Order: sequence, then structure tokens, then C-alpha cells
Amino acid sequence: MNRRAVLRATLVGGLAAAGCSGGEPPAPGGRPSRPRPTGPADWNALARGLDGRLIRPSDASYDRARRLYIPRFDDVEPAGIAYCETPQDVAECIAFATSQGMPCAVRCGGHSYAGWSTGTGIVIDVSPMGTVKRDGGHAVVGAGTRLIDLYGELAGAGVSVPSGTCPTVGVAGLTLGGGLGVTSRAYGLSCDVLESAQLVTADGRVLTCGPEEHADLFWACRGGGGGNFGVAVSFTYRTHEAGDVTPFSLRWPWARAASVVRGWQRWAPAAPDEVWTSLHLNTDPGGGTPTVEVVGVALADATAHMNGLAAAVGADPVSSAVQSRPHLDAMKFMGGCAGQTVEQCHARGTLPGQRPGGNFPRTDYAGKSHIAYKPLPDDAVNALLARFERGNDVANRSALMDAMGGAIARVGPGDTAFPHRKGLFCVQYLAPDTAWLRATHASMEPYMRGTAYVNYVDSDLKNWAGAYYGPNLGRLRKVKAAHDPGRLFRFPQAL
Repeated sequence: MNRRAVLRATLVGGLAAAGCSGGEPPAPGGRPSRPRPTGPADWNALARGLDGRLIRPSDASYDRARRLYIPRFDDVEPAGIAYCETPQDVAECIAFATSQGMPCAVRCGGHSYAGWSTGTGIVIDVSPMGTVKRDGGHAVVGAGTRLIDLYGELAGAGVSVPSGTCPTVGVAGLTLGGGLGVTSRAYGLSCDVLESAQLVTADGRVLTCGPEEHADLFWACRGGGGGNFGVAVSFTYRTHEAGDVTPFSLRWPWARAASVVRGWQRWAPAAPDEVWTSLHLNTDPGGGTPTVEVVGVALADATAHMNGLAAAVGADPVSSAVQSRPHLDAMKFMGGCAGQTVEQCHARGTLPGQRPGGNFPRTDYAGKSHIAYKPLPDDAVNALLARFERGNDVANRSALMDAMGGAIARVGPGDTAFPHRKGLFCVQYLAPDTAWLRATHASMEPYMRGTAYVNYVDSDLKNWAGAYYGPNLGRLRKVKAAHDPGRLFRFPQAL
């Protein structure tokens, strides 16, 4: 009996022993039992049983392998990082963690705001499963694929999938939480074009779920959050044609900021589907006057949209920029690596998911979010702007307001697990200092009470389950109970 078979044999009997997490949150109705190892961990045997690579603390590449995108989690030291090349590798790692009573974390791009893609046990990293294959009007995409590779591989065929912007984000976490992006108003969320997904579940099975097969799991995978129901290893998306698009930006003086917010929030959610915009409030890096800017992407000419926004604001911008670009170049531009190659838009390194010529930097920040279902009244606008006018000596504080509506709103709130279909815009607050973030979020909570986007996971959000999932929470918990009854996959905000 080979090592794979031995490990899998432990899986069913010890299913509730280990949690895929960085912590031990109480289970509904009681406290979880402490994991109890069945014997000493045989890491060498695990390494022999993997097609991929296992990295341990004694390895030269360990310090690089354990890092996430956000440096504030650099002090976390996993017992091992397993780069899984196949779904069977994932099942092997789940069986190992179960037999050892060891917590495990699931990782792709490593962008979790709360750092839950690492931990002190084993990290299951799916980065080696990063292939992108076009199949007619579909794309079969490995769960370890970075967004820049998704765009880059499909660009040659003149097609794409609606997705996010940051080039090093993994497709898995983005899709499982919904997948807001710059073409979502035209084509929907990433989860809206998902036609099937392949997961390794808590009992070690490799399941393909879709509308006709494991339909409840498929529903949950479209907005129910990453890491709740299993380890995703592959996705099949419906593609759309991707020709030239037009990124643009408009900037107003800070004295006009209130008018910009009021005008933009009236205009943006109801604008034609072909245009997406995001309003940015930022502190000035030099400690000067804050800035207000609207950036956007139009699928065709942007002139009419820019004029419409200026009219809604009631003032012409002091500066503007607009340039039509091929789709891939536009995604690079929006993702912060304009003019660079696909390789340069990666993190630098030789580990899976990295590239030797990578040049994309890590960034240290924390975040919070809201979903606005109604326009902000004047007192809310004033309260938000005041947060940028006080203590403006700290750089990199931002509020990013991303327009929703369009194709997003044409899907029912219960048709997928993503509940915020009627939201007008999503607000993301970003800053290096958590005190400012908490105060800013608290100042806006009376106006956007009890809403948040699960992909901007917030570790100190009190009513996180209701905020992320709304009326879909009950159904999601039933799916969790059906597919992970022992709560193998758990972390501080696991279902």
C-alpha cells in the first residue's frame, strides 16, 4: 500500500481532527475539539508522496516561500509549504494534516488581508496549477493562475474573462468571493462566467461541480468565499471577446471633492454598462492637500462618458487623461505595471507563481469595506472627506469607491452566493495604520450598516457573516454542513 493510499485511509476516520486555518474559532453551538496527532509527523514521507515540492524551515528557499503579498505577516512561520502540482497532491496534504491534527492554510496569490493564507501548520499552495487553456468559448484555468497570466494567455486569442486588477492576485480567491473588476458592469463578476469548478473536498474526493452536478456546491463557490468548502484546483470560465479598451482619468481640486462624490454616485451606477469607474480619495504622500480623482475603463470611446461625469459633478476637471489600448495593455495599466512585460508583472523569484524577471512589489496595508445600497447623504460625504482632512501627514490612506450596477445587478441576489447584487458601489478603505481605518469605517457604518465584501476580508468585523453573505448565509451554512461536516476547513471567519 503506497504512501498516498495510507494517508487517504486516515482521512475519513480523522476528518474532524485538523482545521485548515490559522486559528481555532468556536464552532456553531460549541468549542471545537483540540486536534490530536495520531503519531509523529513524517514530513519526508509526505515529500515523497507529492508530485510537487515540499519546503521546510531548514530549506534555503523557506524564507521566500513563506511570505505573503502583505509584509505584515512575515513573522508567521509555517511548519511546511507544499507546492501542489495536482489535485492528488492537495488530497495528500489534507490527509497528512488530518492524521497529524495539524492546521492547514490554503494559498494561491497570498493576498488575504487578514493573512489567513498562512499559518503555523502546513500551507497548501496551488500555484503550480497555473495553466490556462482555451477551449472554444471557454477557458480552463488552474487555481494557481495569477491574474496577469489569465489576461496574458487569453490575449493572443482576442478573448478574456472579467476579473480583477492587481496582477499577482490569484484567480481562485477572487472568483470564490465573487470577483469584482473593471469589466464587471459589462460582463458580470468573475463568478458569473464560471461554468464549473473542481475542488478537493474535506474527505479527499476531487469533485467537479456545475449547474447539473453538485449544484449546491457550485452555487456556494460563486461568492461564498475561498477556503470554506474545499481546495479549488481548477475553473472553467465562459470567455468574451476582448478588443481595444480605453482607460481614462479625471482629477478635480480637493475643494470640489464633495461635488465630485455627490455627482459620481448619482451618475456611475446608472451609466452605460460599457463603462466602469472608481472614485479615489487619497492622502497626499507629502502631507499636502488630499486628492480626488475618478479613473475608469470604457469598452469603446470614453469621451461621452467623461463629459457625462463632468456634467454630473457640475465642474470641469483640472486635468484628464485618456488613451485607447489593447485589452492586455489596459489591464496592465490598471494593475500598476503599465509598459512592462507579463513576466515583469509578477513577483520576483523562482518559486511557483513567481518569475525571475518579476518586478511587481509587495505592499504593506490593511483594509476594510462597505457596499453602498443608497447614495451617501451630504452628512456622510462630509464625514468621509473629514477623515482625509485630519491627520493628512500619513501617506497611502485611501477610499476607493468602485461602481457596481450593469451586468452585476441583472443577476438575482440568491442566484449565486454573492448577495450584493443591488449595491450601487463598493467602498474599500486602505491604509497602513489600523487606527485610522477603524475610525473611518466606523464613521461610515451608520450609512452603510452591516455590509462588506468577503474578498476584502476584515479580521475585526463583528457581524462578518451577515455583512459578507446577507440573506444567503443560511443556505451557505447548509452547504458547509453537507460537504465539510467536521469543519476541516476553518479559520477565524470560516462558515
